Amino acid sequence: MRHPNKLAAPAPRVTNTSLDNRQQPVDSHEGREGGTLRLAALVTPLREAAFSAGLALILSLPFFGFYTYEQAGSLTVGTRFHWVAIAVAVAFFGRLLFLLAVRLRPTLWQVTGWIRMPAGFAGPAALRSHGNRIMTWTMVIAILFALVLPVLPFSNRYIIDLGTTVLIYVMLGWGLNIVVGLAGLLDLGYVAFYAMGAYSYALLAITFDLSFWICLPLAGLMAALLGVLLGFPVLRLRGDYLAIVTLGFGEMIRIILLNWHELTGGPDGISGIPRPSFLGLPFTRNPEEGVTAFHQFFGWEYAGVQRVIFLYYLILILALITNFFTIRIRKLPVGRAWEALREDEIACRSLGINPTNTKLTAFGIGAMFGGLAGAFFATRQGFISPESFTFMESATIVAIVVLGGMGSQLGVVIAAIVLVLLPELGREFVEFRMLLFGAAMVLIMTWRPRGLLSHREPTIRLRL
Repeated sequence: MRHPNKLAAPAPRVTNTSLDNRQQPVDSHEGREGGTLRLAALVTPLREAAFSAGLALILSLPFFGFYTYEQAGSLTVGTRFHWVAIAVAVAFFGRLLFLLAVRLRPTLWQVTGWIRMPAGFAGPAALRSHGNRIMTWTMVIAILFALVLPVLPFSNRYIIDLGTTVLIYVMLGWGLNIVVGLAGLLDLGYVAFYAMGAYSYALLAITFDLSFWICLPLAGLMAALLGVLLGFPVLRLRGDYLAIVTLGFGEMIRIILLNWHELTGGPDGISGIPRPSFLGLPFTRNPEEGVTAFHQFFGWEYAGVQRVIFLYYLILILALITNFFTIRIRKLPVGRAWEALREDEIACRSLGINPTNTKLTAFGIGAMFGGLAGAFFATRQGFISPESFTFMESATIVAIVVLGGMGSQLGVVIAAIVLVLLPELGREFVEFRMLLFGAAMVLIMTWRPRGLLSHREPTIRLRL
């Protein structure tokens, strides 16, 4: 029996080397488990990417893989399997990168989260002000580029014509942005005001022999009147119901233009629409007797591109007027009423805002700019027909507003450039132009569901 006062022998000391030797098998086991988990985390994205590639193979094989051509008077079937391989590769790697980006988003947020400034140093107002300055300078640079585009070394008639088309859609997008982006009223029949402006200008110029500068504001006023008339039946509608009614209204206007032969020419349209002049100087090679042409007045050689450049600057001025008007009016009481109506119509009524007048002003002013763009389209083309004002035009204009970001002026410009230039760049792939167009829209709405540059913040915010 051990003596109670005798100290027990100390326990053997465990060295660090023995601890390390004991933990080494555990660490290797955890390492194997971590590697297995990482490998398992990659299996799901690879499986989904392979499924997407298989689906792309099934869909692209009949569309891309085979085509027909004429050879020696008979129809022959050819193959383009390399196009199928490209489609499958794009689907596989695109889906894989998308899934990996989604999985890595929390990790990237943890890595870059420290970059955020403390609220006391740079609050939301300061960050929003910085973003507004960036957008302002970007818009200024875009305007300066548009001003010098015709005189740049690489500019030619095709580029200037393409720029004119882009500016027409920019003006239409800014006009529709008043209705959709500011007032929150989804209008799928905006092409009706576009057509109203074009036909009003054509009929006034041909029937009454009025100049372009007189017919232009009259066409805008008639389109605004049509917008107010449309506003009355839809005063109590919102959302999908409003979109359906405006869609039917746009088709109704097109059918009227198609069947009213005595006034609109029916499917044959109206031709011989007068072209605009510069301060009474026509852009013709051989003007009428007693009339001085533009090139004769300045002592230049005649060139057809002179009228093209004049039309380009004309639509640029009209678009800038639309932009300036929209920016200024959203700071006025009517613009604030539009934004309030967009956010909550019931709250508008409780604050004493008249939703009827607010909706009518939005429809009328938005339609006016659509009519001005239509008048320019008519004088530029010299010929109009109902086929120029189909639902696809309305869909394109709405897509410009939605993809650019509802309420964003700069976003409309970027979306118009993308949606107009993309079909032009895809002319070599005529069969797949609409497919590329749709794929681009799907990608944009997937990555930026609120638009490229969403601007839903109210112009003035109450701080209590």
